[in-house]
Amino acid sequence: MIKVNVLSEENSWAKKINKSEDLFNKVCKNFPKKFKFINKKAYLTLLLSNNQKIKILNKKFRKKNKHTDILSFPFEKKISNKKEIYLGDIIISFDYMNNPKNLDKNNFKKKTIKIFIHGFLHLLGYDHHKNKNFENMLKEEKKIFKSVEKLFN
Repeated sequence: MIKVNVLSEENSWAKKINKSEDLFNKVCKNFPKKFKFINKKAYLTLLLSNNQKIKILNKKFRKKNKHTDILSFPFEKKISNKKEIYLGDIIISFDYMNNPKNLDKNNFKKKTIKIFIHGFLHLLGYDHHKNKNFENMLKEEKKIFKSVEKLFN
């Protein structure tokens, strides 16, 4: 079981996604079995942010002085076999998700969930530095999104 604790430092998120914590926890409940952490309690924190604040974090932790769509900070390098595990932190920028600005709420949610899945996979150790890793990560992203897209139809 995965529990997502959602924090927001950008008020605009509430205009596009109401009850964000419920949404992200529902998304995780619909993940494929492989990613559900059955018989474990897995936790992560999701910070709903903006370009200005994510740029500060990107500079501080990744030495990149620019904003980005998402940051993921795994708590551990390798997922342990403990019954309870803290996966890490994900930060998503509202400004990236709300581009184009005329995106309706449903498409905004889809876009946000796709990037959330991307960040979640980073917490599990997936990366996209090499082409082979990119293809593998993309395949898993698509598989997970397919299992949750029914929430938006």
